[in-house]
Amino acid sequence: MKGMMMHRPLKIADLITFAADTYPDGEIVSVRTEGDIHRTTYRETAGRVARLAHGLRGLGVGDGDRIATLAWNGYRHFELYYAVSGIGAVCHTINPRLSAEQMIYIVNHAQDRLLFADLTFVPALEKLRPHFPADLRIVIMTDRAHMPETTLEGVLCYEDILDGQPAEIDWPDFPEDRAAGLCYTSGTTGNPKGTLYSHRSTVLHALGMCVTIPQALKEGSRILPVVPLFHVNAWGLPYGAPLSGASLIFPGAALDGSSLFELMDREKVFSAWGVPTVWMGLMNEIRQRGRLPEGFGDIVVGGSAASRALIEAFETEGVNVCHAWGMTEMSPLGTQCNLPPAMADLPLDRRVDRKQSQGRRVFGVELKLVDDAGKRLPHDGATPGHLYVRGNTVTSGYYEDPDATAPVFDAEGWFCTGDIATIDPDGFLAVTDRSKDLIKSGGEWISSLDLENIVMSHPGVASCAVIAVPDVKWEERPLLIVQAREDAQPQKEEILGLLQDRVARWQVPDDVVFVEALPMTATGKVSKLMLRQQYAEDSA
Repeated sequence: MKGMMMHRPLKIADLITFAADTYPDGEIVSVRTEGDIHRTTYRETAGRVARLAHGLRGLGVGDGDRIATLAWNGYRHFELYYAVSGIGAVCHTINPRLSAEQMIYIVNHAQDRLLFADLTFVPALEKLRPHFPADLRIVIMTDRAHMPETTLEGVLCYEDILDGQPAEIDWPDFPEDRAAGLCYTSGTTGNPKGTLYSHRSTVLHALGMCVTIPQALKEGSRILPVVPLFHVNAWGLPYGAPLSGASLIFPGAALDGSSLFELMDREKVFSAWGVPTVWMGLMNEIRQRGRLPEGFGDIVVGGSAASRALIEAFETEGVNVCHAWGMTEMSPLGTQCNLPPAMADLPLDRRVDRKQSQGRRVFGVELKLVDDAGKRLPHDGATPGHLYVRGNTVTSGYYEDPDATAPVFDAEGWFCTGDIATIDPDGFLAVTDRSKDLIKSGGEWISSLDLENIVMSHPGVASCAVIAVPDVKWEERPLLIVQAREDAQPQKEEILGLLQDRVARWQVPDDVVFVEALPMTATGKVSKLMLRQQYAEDSA
């Protein structure tokens, strides 16, 4: 027997119309590439989104067309999120930190029709344009007064597209499984792989966020997305914030500790979301100034594992740390580690112990652990296994890439994350390493993540990485690579001594290498792939 309720498709455009009706004065504050601060509301934004949608139709954008963006976090980028998907096209966000080779591959693989770019990226596009599809049109995201001189032919001005268009629109109806967004992985192995989100998956992800992280996602809250709009939907904030009534404070291109502190202090940001390297910079600024930004009380940290030292530093200052985990292929949120009330009043040490884990799953995401043979493992908090996921916000395959799709799904249709993890009886996930980052020495496994967390507790260490290097006797041995803080000179002996007090002697790295900077991926993580390549050659 079927139920007798109406069935209305879940659509992304309904989120911004809901915000305009219910939270009309919710703010979007943006640091613009033009150099000033722009302020608007959800009601005003809904009108501009409608005008942009009409303008896109006028340019011939149709169902399923891929519309690319190459832009920082700002109100125009936000408008594209809604206008593009709202008319049935696909918003394809491109990470500008990718290599030229990867960017060329992505634009051609997606067959983008339009590319919207911030002023910052015009010089790069002048070099890349000959390698893009011949019929691709480029739009500069500014007004007529700030249009740059450029060798790009036929460029359009963003504000000209909106000029004269109606501020209202009847959003078209279409099935909720219509494609809405496209985001490519950074392609650390092989070509980048595309994840194609639907309206249904995006709306469900936003609903799940609001239920799971209510201390930040609520009416009147002010949230700073340092996580970029060009990377995996800015962790869902462009959708979750309007749905919950939270205001968005967009930082533009300046993501250093000082710039973030000034913006957060001025705008009274409560919650800020981003990767660990960003928060290390902000914590340094907080210590130099001797205070928190006004109103600041919460961070969501993900993208790579947060060290114990980082979590403890913010918790000691009275800032709640929500350690989260997810993937591009998961929209991206999979788990979050806000503690339940029974754990919220634990002593600091025990609270940080818990918050080092990636937390409990969000609604709609299922987790399982399996051994090398695919046999299910217990959720006992002690047995590590390969982590698999499934759910309404998890990809069912890579866009136009069957060769990349086949190896990452098991016979039951679960997606292999590539992580090694444990899950305890209370449902807390702890990612112990990436499967490719585990070190097998003399037949025994060593977790690079465990060693890195210990080393990061040293006050003189800014960042570090542990990688495997070939060894004649033991097959592989761990090598520790350290980036020291600018005002410190940590010594090899004291760092190794720190490890010897905490882990078995055979797990301690054979050597410590000090570097001025660690190589980073396009998504702000330490690139262990580059380190392995470099030091494997040195070892050989």
